[in-house]
Amino acid sequence: MMSRHDKRTLANGLRVVCIPQPHLHACEVSCYVGVGSRHEPDGQAGISHFLEHMLFRGTDEHPDSLDLEKGFEALGGGANAATDAETTCYFSRFHPDRVGDGLALFASMLQRPRLADIEIERRIILEEAQEDFNEQGREINPDSLMARLLWPGSSLARPTIGSPKTLAAIDEEMLRAHHRCFYTPANTVIAVAGKVDTEAVFAAAERHFGAWRGRQPEPYVPDAAGRPVSFRRSEWVEDSASQLAVQLALPLPGRRSEHGLRLRILRRILSGGVASRLMLRLREKLGLTYSIEANLTMLEEAGALVVDFMVVPENLPAAVREVCRVFAELCRQPVPDEEFRRIVDNYLFDLDFSLDHPDEMVVRYGWGELVGDVRDLDADRTALQSVTPADLSETLRACFDLRQLRLVVVGPFRPADRHAVEAELETFAAGF
Repeated sequence: MMSRHDKRTLANGLRVVCIPQPHLHACEVSCYVGVGSRHEPDGQAGISHFLEHMLFRGTDEHPDSLDLEKGFEALGGGANAATDAETTCYFSRFHPDRVGDGLALFASMLQRPRLADIEIERRIILEEAQEDFNEQGREINPDSLMARLLWPGSSLARPTIGSPKTLAAIDEEMLRAHHRCFYTPANTVIAVAGKVDTEAVFAAAERHFGAWRGRQPEPYVPDAAGRPVSFRRSEWVEDSASQLAVQLALPLPGRRSEHGLRLRILRRILSGGVASRLMLRLREKLGLTYSIEANLTMLEEAGALVVDFMVVPENLPAAVREVCRVFAELCRQPVPDEEFRRIVDNYLFDLDFSLDHPDEMVVRYGWGELVGDVRDLDADRTALQSVTPADLSETLRACFDLRQLRLVVVGPFRPADRHAVEAELETFAAGF
C-alpha cells in the first residue's frame, strides 16, 4: 500500500511532510510546534498562547504585524494560529506558485520574532480571556470546567489561555526563554498539502529552515493517566442567559489506544447527521434541543467523549436523562448491522472527500507526525472495512465506564432541577 505523503528530516531535525494533491488549485501550509499549555510551569500558565500571539507582532524581516500580514496577503494567504494543551499550529493557504515564499514567511516568524508591543498584546489576550468569565467573575467556559472534573490536579486541567494573574506576570524575558526552549527544529513539523511539487517543497524548506538551530526540549511526563476523576460528579455555574450550556463527558484512554478507530465510529453513531442517535432522540423525537454534538478529545495519555448541547431550563432533566439512556443502550445492545454499515460507509465517503481539502491533509499527516500518531488515509480505509459491530461492543466494554460520567451546567438553572439531575446521575452510575 502506497502512502499518500512524503517526509524528509533535515540535518537539524526539522521534519517536513508533503502531501501532493495535483488536482487542486491551492496549497495549505501548517507549522506544528510541540508546545502547549501542559508544558508550562504553573506560574506561567498561558505563556504558550501568549507567545503564539506575539509571533504575529513582527519579525526581523517584517517589522510589524501589518507588514507581516501584507506579506501573507501578497501570496494569496492570511496567517492564523491556534494553541491547545499539547501543540501550537501556525497555518495559511497560499497560491501553489508561491509556496516557497510562504515558507519563507513562516521561517521568519518561527525563528526571528521581534516580540514587540507586548503590552498591547497582553491587553488583547486579557480581553479574549474575559470571554470565559461572567459579570460576577465566575468561570463559564464549559470546556475548562469539565477538564477539571475529568483530570483534576493534572496539566490537562489548566486553561490554555492562562489566568489574569499569570498573564499579568509574563514578560519579554519569559517569552524569549519559552521560545528558545520549545521553538526548535527538532520540535517542529512543517506540513504542505495541495498542488505542489514535493522536491520543490523540500528544497524551499532546506533553504529557509536549514540554518535553524536549537536543542530538543526535555520530554514532559504525561500526568493524567491513572488519575481518578474528580470526586465531584457535576459542576454548576449560575449565569444570566436564556438557555443552559450543558456538557456531559466520559473519560477515555489516550490517542495511542488500540480502540481509537472504533471510538471514532462510535462518535459518528452518536453525533453526525439528523439520523445519529443523539440528534434523533433529543431533537427529532423529543424536541428538547436544537442541536447536540458528541466529540472526541484524544490526548497523549488520556481522552474523553464530550457531549455538548443547549436547552431551556425546564428541558434540562429530560435532556440529561435521555443522553444517559442513549449511552446505556449502546453499552447493553449491539449496534444493528444496518446502522453500523451506514455509519461506516459515510465515514469512508468522508475519507474520500478529505482529498479535496488540503487543510485536512496537513492535520492528518503533519499534526500526526508531531504527536506520533500518523493515520494514513488508505490504512484508515482498510481498517474501517474490517471493523464489525462485535468489535465496537468490545471497545465499549473496555473503554466506557458509565460510573465516571461527569456533568457541567452553565446558565439560569433551577435549584430543584439541579437536585433532581444530580440524584439521577448517581442512580444511573450505580447501575453499572
